Amino acid sequence: MTAARLPGSHPIEDRPLAGAPHPDHPFHWKLYGCELVATVALMICGIVSVTVLTTPYTAIGRMLAPHPIVQTALCGLFFGLSGTVAAFTPFGRVSGAHVSPSVSLAFSLAGRLGVVDLCGYVAAQMTGAYVATLLLAALGHVLPEWGRMAQASAYAATVPFSGVAIVWPLVTEVVLTALLVLMLCYLAGHPVLKWVTPWAGGLFFFVCNPISAWLSGNSSNLARSFGPAMVAGQWESFWIYALGPFMGAALAIWLIRTRVLGRIEVEEARLVNFGHHGRIPSLLHPGHHAGEKD
Repeated sequence: MTAARLPGSHPIEDRPLAGAPHPDHPFHWKLYGCELVATVALMICGIVSVTVLTTPYTAIGRMLAPHPIVQTALCGLFFGLSGTVAAFTPFGRVSGAHVSPSVSLAFSLAGRLGVVDLCGYVAAQMTGAYVATLLLAALGHVLPEWGRMAQASAYAATVPFSGVAIVWPLVTEVVLTALLVLMLCYLAGHPVLKWVTPWAGGLFFFVCNPISAWLSGNSSNLARSFGPAMVAGQWESFWIYALGPFMGAALAIWLIRTRVLGRIEVEEARLVNFGHHGRIPSLLHPGHHAGEKD
């Protein structure tokens, strides 16, 4: 990638993940494609893990059934670690592994992702989540036993608890997402702790799920809820999974800007594979750190 020069100006570099896309190239299809595949990896691993842990058709599901707190914690842990798997694929290492519209929105509000790229990421995440769930549903026609298991778990769909006013699941999604984004931004912006960032989701949901998953399912991710809802038909009060996480992401960035929590500054819109100065690494060599001029 070479720097372009406009007449009478300094060189302009294309650094979409640092909030500086090239004005002549607003679309970054490689980023969107890689984000789509990374989201597919997240959802396949996440849905399979939740299904195995919760369905009565598996030995571990039956063993955990009398211990719902442990079961819920493990679901959070393994779905969170599914994000780790997605991050360390070559595709996640190129796109930065947001795998969530909430995270992409937070990076955009922080000035690290342009509006066009934000729309591209969100479209890729929504499509990837649906494709992954559809693939697992199709697998059920080939492997009927898996089909029964997946249907019993509703493909890990998130449904708000009907026993309380809907405002409480909504607040849960706002607070959960705000805390998640604050944690990710703090880690991603820390010079020493950056490497922990892609691993943090598992521990986060392991701790939070037993506390609040019964209220909203602890989504914090519109795409994560959208894919299963499309296949399982679970659309009850689905709007909270758009409004809540987006409000939570906006709240987190507002708190960061006020510096009430100290100085938190993220250099590039990544949760993994830092050091590219916002540029797009090669898919074949995603770990190669680009210099000032590629």
